[in-house]
Amino acid sequence: MEAVRCETNCGSLEGFRKDGVCRYLGIRYAAAGRWEYPKEITHWDGVCSAAEFGPAAMQQRTFEPETEESFYYREFRKGIDFSYSEDCQYLNLYVPKHCENAPVILYIHGGAFQGGAGHEKPFDGSLYAQRGIIFASCNYRLGPFGFCSHPLLKEEAGHTGNYGLYDQLTAVKWLYHNIGAFGGNPENITVMGQSAGAMSIQQLCSSREAEPYIAKAIMTSGGGIGKQFAKFMTAEETYPFWEKVLSALGSSMREWREASPEQVLKQTNLAMAGDMEAINNVMPVLDGVMITERGEELEQSGNWLKIPYMAGTTKDDMLAPVLTGMAKEWAALQFEKGYPSAYCFWFGRNLPGDDKGAWHSSELWYTIGQLGRCWRPFEKWDREISRTMMQYIENFVRNGTPSGKGLPVWESTNHPDAPVLCITDSEIKMGMPFA
Repeated sequence: MEAVRCETNCGSLEGFRKDGVCRYLGIRYAAAGRWEYPKEITHWDGVCSAAEFGPAAMQQRTFEPETEESFYYREFRKGIDFSYSEDCQYLNLYVPKHCENAPVILYIHGGAFQGGAGHEKPFDGSLYAQRGIIFASCNYRLGPFGFCSHPLLKEEAGHTGNYGLYDQLTAVKWLYHNIGAFGGNPENITVMGQSAGAMSIQQLCSSREAEPYIAKAIMTSGGGIGKQFAKFMTAEETYPFWEKVLSALGSSMREWREASPEQVLKQTNLAMAGDMEAINNVMPVLDGVMITERGEELEQSGNWLKIPYMAGTTKDDMLAPVLTGMAKEWAALQFEKGYPSAYCFWFGRNLPGDDKGAWHSSELWYTIGQLGRCWRPFEKWDREISRTMMQYIENFVRNGTPSGKGLPVWESTNHPDAPVLCITDSEIKMGMPFA
């Protein structure tokens, strides 16, 4: 490995080059205390080391390590070391050896807004860097640390909730302000994410707060709007839940902020116990600032970023037809409003190695291309799917449309009943999901 240095607007940053890709890991993009909104990092003294990943957000697995019985542990995290902290606002960059005005992807990881990290196995962006695209991933606050809402916090800051979403927005802003130093184009940043990451992108792109910074969006296993999934509450509607959690930690804001992370998580879990709907309190809320409209209101107003979108779902996801319908409805709304085109895909490849099929977020191995980091006995067809998907995504982030020479035609989705790009065990072509 060879040390590399970049002079950013914040100061000097030292990473390393491996396999022709410059890696800058664990870059602090923001700082915030518990239940404070993030402040973007604009300066550091001396040379900042970017040779190691930063800590992941505090989450349940901080205190209860995962076991082999956990499907996603084996799939995405086994064999990787993680550290955890409330001070988790760090991002990672995978940069081409030589690039100028390169497009940028910021990947926002999923995990139900409760878990996850930006350096799990699939999120190595080196293969995009080899294609001339800068790939970034970020950590953001999760669970009670990222999505608590309380009237005293509103009194303090003017609004409350969505601290994790503001972390993500600040990561986008940091890239916008600094990526030019790495050879990136700040006017061509694509946000990309799966599951809760896709839901986050849906909210960011529905907010005027993000308008100057995001050029395109890719949402998989969770994009779109609908009344049957992710029922967003107002911050005020979550107050009773959080009052129950916080009152168990003490009688003052000082005590709440000084309580151990383990106790905060414990009391949050106790408040959610036995209530399947309670998790809606520990997610993004309508805060009146970042998120101002519910899905049905948004449909009427059209107040979202007028940019190209890509949205994908999987065959064996939770509520798979609902998620597929949401993605297609979102794309159709784009067409109806006269906004830039949106493109939907349906991932129906049954992954080799078990009988789980095309499970929630299974597209991750293919869209970022890190099949070699997975335990599964991938076949020639899997590698062809990944090559094709990555080429579609490269075309999309460069030009706003996925189709290109040598690829199956991918038409935009202009109606809820329109065909989409279908990826199966034997072919990639336009068709109807679940047919």
